[in-house]
Amino acid sequence: MTSRYAVLGNPVAHSLSPDIHAFFAKGLHDDIEYGRILVPEGGFERTAREFFKQGSGCNITVPCKGDAFRFADSLSDFARTAQAVNTLKRMDDGSIYGDNTDGRGFAADLKEKGIAVKGARILILGAGGAARGILKPLIDEDPSSITVANRTAAKARALEELFGEPVRGEGLSEVRGGYDIVINATSASLSGSVPEVSRDVLAGSACACDLMYRPGGHTVFTDFAVKCGCPRAFDGLGMLVMQAALSYELWRGRMPDYQAAFRRFGGDA
Repeated sequence: MTSRYAVLGNPVAHSLSPDIHAFFAKGLHDDIEYGRILVPEGGFERTAREFFKQGSGCNITVPCKGDAFRFADSLSDFARTAQAVNTLKRMDDGSIYGDNTDGRGFAADLKEKGIAVKGARILILGAGGAARGILKPLIDEDPSSITVANRTAAKARALEELFGEPVRGEGLSEVRGGYDIVINATSASLSGSVPEVSRDVLAGSACACDLMYRPGGHTVFTDFAVKCGCPRAFDGLGMLVMQAALSYELWRGRMPDYQAAFRRFGGDA
């Protein structure tokens, strides 16, 4: 019997998740169907309930990760800490379990790329669900510091209060240079814009990462970082593959071949 999965969000037309999960399923000889479901504004709960009438599990993308957190009946520690959910699973009793594989996927992708988090000075641009999702796994890797910068400084400082050391929150306009890793956790790239951060911040960093992704591995943020003088910049495709593999393992009980998926979809691992 075919099991049904999907990615829910807005927008979703660009999502590579169906292709990645189809690749995983083929490699493991699993019979699944994976689609894209556009969530209308304010319509997440209705959309999710309709999906789970037959669906087995789904991934959640922007801007619905907070909605998914509130929708789930039970939560993993990662989801609870992040207060955001990117993976939902229908359990045997019909309840909905929520997890967050984003942060573990991102941390794993950094390791695949040979980027050391231990002892690093990290800057995260944005304080929404994407930022919350990656914070705990990054903290677990023992960085020197993590600064969260947001246009509304209060949202960044709320994450400082939530996570404690080594997280510090500040306004985007307050950010100055001195970081090893700069992470764009906003969705600005989807609309063709970049966060209002000083060029000096990117010029002085060792690498820049965009959690969003585009065909060819370049986003407006990664291109901007390179123009500013950052020696290395990459998009979120590697993170997408890794978090997808963790989601697939949660749903199906088997870890797919993510290395083969990197090669197939353009990751550089």
